[in-house]
Amino acid sequence: MLHRLASGFALATAALLIGLSADAGPPSSAPPAPPAPKDDPALKPVTSGPTPEQIADRVQAFYDRTKTFKAGFRQRYTVPTYGKTKDSSGSVVFEKPGKMSWRYTNNGNRVVSDGKIIKIYEKENKQMYEQPLEKSQYPAALAFLLGTGSLKQSFKLTKLDPKKMGVEGGYVLLGEPKEATPAYQKMFLYIDGGTYQVRRVILLDAQRNRNRFDFLNPEVNAKPPQGEFSFTPPAGTQIIRP
Repeated sequence: MLHRLASGFALATAALLIGLSADAGPPSSAPPAPPAPKDDPALKPVTSGPTPEQIADRVQAFYDRTKTFKAGFRQRYTVPTYGKTKDSSGSVVFEKPGKMSWRYTNNGNRVVSDGKIIKIYEKENKQMYEQPLEKSQYPAALAFLLGTGSLKQSFKLTKLDPKKMGVEGGYVLLGEPKEATPAYQKMFLYIDGGTYQVRRVILLDAQRNRNRFDFLNPEVNAKPPQGEFSFTPPAGTQIIRP
């Protein structure tokens, strides 16, 4: 079950990170887990400097001119209720609009979208989940991150104190979906202060399960390998269409 959840959350967070620049690696130190209490100082809005909307506009400007993105990634999925943590790694390629390809090197899994259909292949279970992109439970995040939506239109944005969130020289935005989704309640964007490009994304759901992605050695606007966004599973794979 934990593995399935981790694969599913990849769909929501994958495209969030096309905003990485070629020279913007992950933050030097891992940020603390987003705290739950509403009165926690780390979640109190910061009013000095640019507004959340101004920061979002600058992030959006980069997304609008970025056509492709590829990088290595590290993923950590945490289920605090059971004290479980799952670490994964691999490579990812995006091409706007709507295309993405994840290759998990630690377990052989794949997450692939050709812009119309999302496929989630689980090697160990010999299963592949297949669903139209437009019917995915992550429409708002995928629409913005794959080039067809707006961060400001999809999320209520709050600027947090970057130092309290473990960031130096950048910004942290808290995004709450304007349209309720069971997939996540909060999205944390860690943004480079010089380039306004996203460097890390954390999703937090109602059970405080946390999915974090950091990207390594990113490249933008490089031509993806031929056939990167098509995938045929091995013979004998069970195809599930929810």
